[in-house]
Amino acid sequence: MPQSLRYEDRGASADKKEVHAAIRGEDPGLFPGAFCKVLPDSLTNDPNHCLLIHADGAGTKSVAAYLWWKETGDASVFRGLAQDSLVMNLDDLLCVGAEGPFLLSNTIGRNAKLIPGQVIAEIIAGYRDCIDMLGKHGVEIISGGGETADLGDAVRTLVVDSTLVARMERKRVITGEKLRPGLVLVGFSSSGKTSYESKENSGIGSNGLTSARHELLSSHYREHYAEAFAPEIKELAYTGSFRLKDVLPGSQITAGEALLSPTRTYAPVLAKVFAEARDSIAAVFHNTGGGQTKCLRFGKGLTYIKDNLFDPPPLFRVLRDKSRLGLSELYRSLNMGHRLEIACEPGVAQALISIAKGFNMEAKVVGHIEAGPVGNHLKIMAEGQTLEYSLENS
Repeated sequence: MPQSLRYEDRGASADKKEVHAAIRGEDPGLFPGAFCKVLPDSLTNDPNHCLLIHADGAGTKSVAAYLWWKETGDASVFRGLAQDSLVMNLDDLLCVGAEGPFLLSNTIGRNAKLIPGQVIAEIIAGYRDCIDMLGKHGVEIISGGGETADLGDAVRTLVVDSTLVARMERKRVITGEKLRPGLVLVGFSSSGKTSYESKENSGIGSNGLTSARHELLSSHYREHYAEAFAPEIKELAYTGSFRLKDVLPGSQITAGEALLSPTRTYAPVLAKVFAEARDSIAAVFHNTGGGQTKCLRFGKGLTYIKDNLFDPPPLFRVLRDKSRLGLSELYRSLNMGHRLEIACEPGVAQALISIAKGFNMEAKVVGHIEAGPVGNHLKIMAEGQTLEYSLENS
């Protein structure tokens, strides 16, 4: 089987080409080049302000949490899914310079035959935990409640989604219009333990979990948990060698803990970055869907060069060495070591790196931008190879 098709053959998509094609005729909003759609403030008709709304979720990470709970009895694992779902929205909105307050609503879909009320209670508590943590760092989230739907015919186990809304001044939006050759890319590590995290983070975030889960975990989960995969992909389900409680090589955590590390938020770091260097920032990229190829969709006539990436953290090294995923697929479906990058003026790069260091987060210049084709191009130098992507093949 061609390596580059394993993600798609499991029913997922790294680049979401069909989705992008489906929305091609939609209104792109006030700033078409921005990371998120920016809407007029139609609630007050204030021409100086705009509205942002974003929906995302924990994705198939919920299946890994389900397996952990079934094997250990530890329902607290579901609290992390709330952070995953919230942060996947929050950090996307931060990419356009939003600073809050943010209004949150959540939607939980469950198979009530398998997911009891205890699990729902843990997820709701997880939202409270994450909101409290962010509040201590000046990021205000206001919960408007949500909906829990029993969808046994449609949901095999559990789905945890959120929607986040914000209002901001139009003049403060990071529009992407400043993207040009000559800028540098500062990457912010997705792994390690920041000053605002309680434990070591593997860096996985909440994207690429379909590949990571099935490539890492063993056939034990295919044989004992039919509800934890779609029958259509049985031959590709759980093809790895690890049980959840096995220690991940090169680390101090287990394979399950690595897969379930709550998605790191960059909000505390970005709040300080915006306060000190907003005018020198051309774009902020949240490397979720599309992994390291996310930048391709922003700017025009650019070639992104990433030639100084972080060494892949242990989880990504294991996937590289023990799975059947090729490097090209790994870098387009996973963040591989940094989930946030900022395109900025070269002179401000060191200041951004110092801000990250103040939160015990590693950051460095991972690349730069050159002139390129109309459709944009990306070159990643990694593992002694040069990986090339364009909008057509990303």
